[in-house]
Order: sequence, then structure tokens, then C-alpha cells
Amino acid sequence: MPTDATTPVSATPGGAFIHNIGYRHYDGPRLGRAYARRSLFSQSLRGAYGLGRSAKSKVLPMLLFAVMCLPAAIMVAVAVFTKASSLQVGYTQYAVYLQAVIGLYLAAQAPQSVSRDLRFKSVPLYFSRPIERVDYVVAKFAAMASALFILTGAPLLVLYVGALLAKLDFVDQTRGLGQGLVSVALLSLLFAGIGLVVSALTPRRGFGVAAVIAVLTIPYGAVTAVQGIASVQGSEAAVGWLGLFSPITLIDGVQSVFLGGSSSFPGELPPTTAAGCVYLLVTLMVIAGSYALLMRRYRKAGL
Repeated sequence: MPTDATTPVSATPGGAFIHNIGYRHYDGPRLGRAYARRSLFSQSLRGAYGLGRSAKSKVLPMLLFAVMCLPAAIMVAVAVFTKASSLQVGYTQYAVYLQAVIGLYLAAQAPQSVSRDLRFKSVPLYFSRPIERVDYVVAKFAAMASALFILTGAPLLVLYVGALLAKLDFVDQTRGLGQGLVSVALLSLLFAGIGLVVSALTPRRGFGVAAVIAVLTIPYGAVTAVQGIASVQGSEAAVGWLGLFSPITLIDGVQSVFLGGSSSFPGELPPTTAAGCVYLLVTLMVIAGSYALLMRRYRKAGL
């Protein structure tokens, strides 16, 4: 057998040859956990919009992004050409009105972010050094929340630019934009936590999609129905407290009490200030609880 003269070769009794191909120890820089965490975050965020994946994977997230921005563009056009004195929908209310689009996006992308890792048993590869369980959870949580923030924040920027073009008051619009961004930041953290926890329970992406849709829509439908009954019966106080039992009504309650928005509850009855404090506390508790449940889910690297 011809061999390179510089490569040591030894023959075995059976006539086989062992070639020394010169493996050497790696002496270059080791980038460590921070680099691995950033890489996982970047990869997960790009994947949430289909970047770096097949063309088919880009269709749904990009379509939903366009659907989120289209009503804002229409409202801007109306405000500019009619010289309106205000926008038709406030910055803090926009995401509440388009909650169905946000729910569809979350249902499509949250399982994609975590279910495939569970299904193909790739989690142990992530947990081999240098990355650890907390790095994986933080990167996935931050990436999903960032993807939702982009989805919900971009239309607000469209509204803001349009409002300035329509020559609406700069101070009022800037304040409204800031309040809206705070509202969608809370929404993004809340929805990302819920979506990832539900998706991490099953390696089947289809089951994850259905479960996320159910968790977002069934409580909202039930809460809205009961709130409507309570409003008809004159139980205004109950209307405010019932909103604690649905993710989107939690955000609606917080934005209507603390961020200057109007409520979409029946009769447009916002929660009281005391109830608003409870809304904010419950929202933060759900976000923290989602993170804790994800940490518990990934406690074993051999999932």
C-alpha cells in the first residue's frame, strides 16, 4: 500500500496497516460558556423567523409579521390623509387587539425551538461542556421573548413614525410609544414562558402547537364569557378580577391601570388600582414560574 513517507506506518499480524494521521491536541482559544450561550440565543432567534432554515420555514413567521404590521400601516395612512388628531388604536392596546396573530406565531415557533431538541435527543449534546442547563434555558427563553418583542414592537414603531408624519404631538406620541413597548415587553416575556413550558412537555411538535393554542385561547374564551355575564348582571368588581385567569387579559389589566391604555373588558371597565397591582404581581409570578418549570424540565441532561 502506498503511503506518505512522512507518515509512520505499522503493520498488524493480519496484514492491516495502521496509519498515524497526526492528530494533535487543540491549543487555540476556548471561547467558553458565554460564547456558547450567545450562539444558542442567536441560532434560536434566527430560527424563530426561519432564517438559516428552508424557504418553507420562513413563510409562516414572515407572513404573520406582515399581518401584524399591516393594520398599523393602514391606520397610519388614514391618520395622514384625514389629518386625524389621534391614532385609532393606542400603542398599549394594539397587541391586545391582535392577540390571535401573536398566539399563532407562538404556537408555531415555541415547539420548533424546543421540541425538536427533545425528539432527536440532542439536549445531551448541548449539555456537554461548556454549556450548562441554566445557559440552555436562559438562551431559549430570551430568544423566544426577543422574537415576540420584535413581532409586537415593530407595528408600534410603524404607528409612531406615522403619527409623527401626521404631525401629532411629539411628546404624547413618544410617551405612548414608551408605554406600548413596556406593555409588549411584558407580553413577550409572559407568552414566551408559557409557550416554552407547554412545548417542552412533549417532543411532538404537532402536539405542542395544539397545546399552546389551547392554553392561550380556552382561558381567554372562558374569562371573556364570564366577564360578559358579570357585566350584564351589574357585577363590575368581578369583571376586573376575572381577568387574572387568562394570559392576554393579564396584560390588558396591567396596561389599562399602569400604562395609560383603555381596557377591552366588557363595558370597558378597567380593574381597580388594587386589582392592577395584583395583575402585575401575577404576571411577574407567571414569568418567574415558567422559568423555574423550564429549569426543572431540563434538570436531567439525558432527556
